[in-house]
Order: sequence, then C-alpha cells, then structure tokens
Amino acid sequence: MNCYALVVRRWWTVPAALVLLVLTSGTVGAGEVPVPSLNGGMAGARVTYFTPVIVVIAVMYCLDRRFLAAETTAVVPVHRLDQGAVALTALLAHGAGLVVGMDVARNVTLLLALALLVRRLSNEAAATVAGLALLILNVMLGRAHDAGGHATHTWWALALYPARSAGAWLVPAGLFLLALGLSASRRPSLTAA
Repeated sequence: MNCYALVVRRWWTVPAALVLLVLTSGTVGAGEVPVPSLNGGMAGARVTYFTPVIVVIAVMYCLDRRFLAAETTAVVPVHRLDQGAVALTALLAHGAGLVVGMDVARNVTLLLALALLVRRLSNEAAATVAGLALLILNVMLGRAHDAGGHATHTWWALALYPARSAGAWLVPAGLFLLALGLSASRRPSLTAA
C-alpha cells in the first residue's frame, strides 16, 4: 500500500507543494497582484493570499490518479489512505503556517474543504477551480471600508479575516471535518478511467 501511495497516487507531491508554498511566500509573497474590486476601484492582494491553491492542486492531482484494479482488491480501502493523507496535509499546512502566517494555513484548510465538497459533486478539476474562484470572489466582493475609511472585510469573506479571528478558524475547521467525512463515503465507480 505504501508503494501504491507513492507511485500511483503520488502523495509525495503534497510535501513538495508545501515547500513551494513556503518558498513562494518567502520570496515574492509580499508582492501585490492587482485585482478589480466590484465595490469600486482597484484592489491589490498579496501573492501569499493565492498560494494555498498550490496545495489544493497537488491534493486534487493525487486524488485524481487511480488504478481501479488495485483499489478494488486492496485489503485496506484506498479512501482511508486518502483521508489520512488529506488530514496530514492540513496538519502540515499548519506547520508551514508557523513560517508563512497562520492565515495561509487557515485558507489551505478552507480551500481543501471546498475542494473535497466540490469533488464529491463534480471532479478534481472543478474542485481546484472552485478554490481559486473563492479567493478571487473574496478579494473582489469581500472588501469593505469602515467609517474611518480603513479597508476591512465583509462578514462572509472568511479568506480575508486576520489569523487571530476565532470564528474564521471554526468555520473552515468544521467544513473540513464535514468534507473529510463525506469524502470517505465516495467510492470510485468500476467503469471510471
């Protein structure tokens, strides 16, 4: 089963993606990407804000790779291996969050939860795009200005909350646990390629 995880599923790409997340955040993460704001004007988002997508791409790549003949005859169901790997990914992302910022770790958890839910309804490609779309929508629609004219976020834009916000941690954690539980019930069909 270890060989299957490394050769077929290629779970080794996830730690590589986490290293790339840390390197990207450390080198060009402070740079800003201009994003149009539908609330007026142009807004900027740090490159680090978009780096969680790297990890989601790697996880969805691993979940997309299947060898159904081996999976149907495996002693240990492969979906348990996948659940463990996804949970370990979230844990390692929080370890990387100590270096790049815990808001990035929270956003990795949020995007993984969204990706697992969309994957259940559609496929891995749509799951990856959903995470990027969520980040872009948060930047475009989720920014607001308080009475003093300072930039802040709207209540629903979880990806924009500061790392110290407890509510912004609880919602992604709850979604992640729900998505992980629902992904366990997904069995690949025998006719899928």
